[in-house]
Amino acid sequence: MTQDELARLKDAPVPQAREEAKRAALAAALAAFDAAESEEENAALAPQGLEPPIRHKNASSPNKGAQPMRSIPRFNYALAASLAAMVTIAPTAWLYLRQHPSAPGRYAQMHEEVRVRLAPSSAALNAPAPESAPPAPVSLSSAAALQPTAPAPAKLAATTQSPARQTGALSRPIGPKKGEVIDYVGRSRLGLNGPQEQRSEGLGAAGLGAVGNYRGSGPGVAGAPDGSQVAYNSQSPRPHQVFSMESERRAGKESRDKFEPKELNPVKSVAAEPVSTFSLSVDTASYAFARRMVNAGRLPPKDSVRAEEFVNYFPYAYPQPDSAETPFKPTITVTPSPWNAQNRLVHVAIQGYTLHSAQRPRANLVLLIDVSGSMMPEDRLPLVKNAFRLLVDELQPDDTVGIVTYANGSGVALEPTKVAEKDKILAAIASLGAGGSTAGAQGILDAYRLAEAHFDKTAVNRIILSTDGDFNVGVTDPRELQGFIERKRKSGIFLSILGVGQDNYNDALMQKLAQHGNGVAAYVDTLNEARKVLVEQASSTLFPIAKDVKIQMEWNPSRVSEYRLIGYETRNLRREDFNNDEVAAGNVGSGLTATAIYEITPVGAEKKLADDLRYGKKNEPRRESDASAEWGFLKLRYKLPKEENSRLISLAVDDSMAKQSLAEAPADVRFSIAAAAYAQLLEGAPYLKGFGYDEVAALAQAAKGEDRFGYRAEFVNLVRLAKSAQP
Repeated sequence: MTQDELARLKDAPVPQAREEAKRAALAAALAAFDAAESEEENAALAPQGLEPPIRHKNASSPNKGAQPMRSIPRFNYALAASLAAMVTIAPTAWLYLRQHPSAPGRYAQMHEEVRVRLAPSSAALNAPAPESAPPAPVSLSSAAALQPTAPAPAKLAATTQSPARQTGALSRPIGPKKGEVIDYVGRSRLGLNGPQEQRSEGLGAAGLGAVGNYRGSGPGVAGAPDGSQVAYNSQSPRPHQVFSMESERRAGKESRDKFEPKELNPVKSVAAEPVSTFSLSVDTASYAFARRMVNAGRLPPKDSVRAEEFVNYFPYAYPQPDSAETPFKPTITVTPSPWNAQNRLVHVAIQGYTLHSAQRPRANLVLLIDVSGSMMPEDRLPLVKNAFRLLVDELQPDDTVGIVTYANGSGVALEPTKVAEKDKILAAIASLGAGGSTAGAQGILDAYRLAEAHFDKTAVNRIILSTDGDFNVGVTDPRELQGFIERKRKSGIFLSILGVGQDNYNDALMQKLAQHGNGVAAYVDTLNEARKVLVEQASSTLFPIAKDVKIQMEWNPSRVSEYRLIGYETRNLRREDFNNDEVAAGNVGSGLTATAIYEITPVGAEKKLADDLRYGKKNEPRRESDASAEWGFLKLRYKLPKEENSRLISLAVDDSMAKQSLAEAPADVRFSIAAAAYAQLLEGAPYLKGFGYDEVAALAQAAKGEDRFGYRAEFVNLVRLAKSAQP
């Protein structure tokens, strides 16, 4: 919105009760334009690489949550525009919806949603204030800390709260684009001239741009069917915002979740390509996201399904390694395939060494927390805050925690603090609130700065990024972010991801950041999942036993004619990458297990998935007198956490590892095969030959074994639910 456009707003019609508020807001807006001129100096520094210093937020200050975290050029322009819009455009938009129910369908539907869901009637919302009510005051203590208030229409009152509960809420442009219609359910809708991409988070029912605590009454307020009053604040998603997201789904709006496109691993001829190489993964985000979708009655997007993460989600009791110097013990089992009788499954189980308390290094953590507007719902920032409280309770007094937050900009919310001062850390976490756009790249940069400034070579130095991945300010190109993190990982600082949210979850970006930051990616949809990741598996989440872990399998053409690797499509490596220590790969934490499953076609099978080559070397018949009795040869390469030269473990795959029937295999092997089959069904793999959800559920049910936390029972239920889930 330009200065000329602001001037023209003086002539816009508004309810009489708002005339004085309008004049005050416009005066404040014009003053903010003058104040913004000094911010241009900050913008001039960017091309020279001279970034303004990080602003530290004093955790003991009553304003600890509201100060802008980093100066953003022309921020005040947007702030001024939002003030003007608050007192002019919002009533006009509401009147448009009231008076044009026959407008294009979306507006009519939106009008009905608001009428039903919001307690105040449209008439009450626009009714003039009582004569005794003063005009809405607008204070301008500074360009960065505006505290707008509004008169209370009917039974709905808006009161601003302590800035400590508004982190980022006023540090972003929250006014609408020109010609855009804004509704009362908390986010930008279609504009008069077409769809608008900008979202307007943090919109309160008291008027556009209002922030703080809201109190309402009446049957339309979510959670108050009897008309009793309900209070809610900026730390939680307001009822109308939650309803907005649900109504968008009902209206057929496509999800904005982002996943990396992938092709399923193909069937490969051993004669043409006998070697398979990939980076070992212990991520679990894909399974947790799919569970959320299936529980909601929907099938997950095919690109969101990564079979290896379904398999590796569950704990297994594989044989243990003997020492931290050789931190892995591979165990291989060859079984008949349950979906193709002539084929075999080669199950590769890798058990990681479990660090004892005396071996555990000190944790030196930086929590990088997204506090932008998209993190407002209960399943995002409020869930993240509860998750990190659980984590802090698991840490030792000598461990340290620092906090960096980002919305429009980024800043240090808490300098690295010993867990012995737990109350100080918990207070800093509790003070966080959501609002603003998402300068994720700037947050990552500042988190690494803080971690490097307090680096401890004797500790595990780790950044844990919690976000929905919706980066929309600054650097948003995944390749640029990936390049930055690749350069930083050599400093010994790991980056792990705690993904949250749905409908704008950027899984593709989260996977890239974790893979190239020597960390793992988890998705947290419930507090129970947060407990699994940060409490039950705290040691494995925080403390690596090895990095750059790679697997290579060479198949014997005299025994195996073709093979396919189930999953790991995003982790495939070139053959020559296996011996190249400069090529990064997956990390494995203390006590974790990792599983890989190959489906192979033995030589002599009646029907193969791919024809032999007409030209070139054919598969030779097996000769009993030489080493061709082996199915294949496994090699595992890894680096210890403080080393840069890799070590090697190798193991031949022979008939001593084969089972005559699947029932003879250990329960852990059978259950992991069921998990792999379920993932293949969800991603539409064409290899299961009629092996459906009922068969998967039966296989998993028979292999549940000891199920201490109920994860396997939950899996069986998910398989059954998937039968009736909608695409």
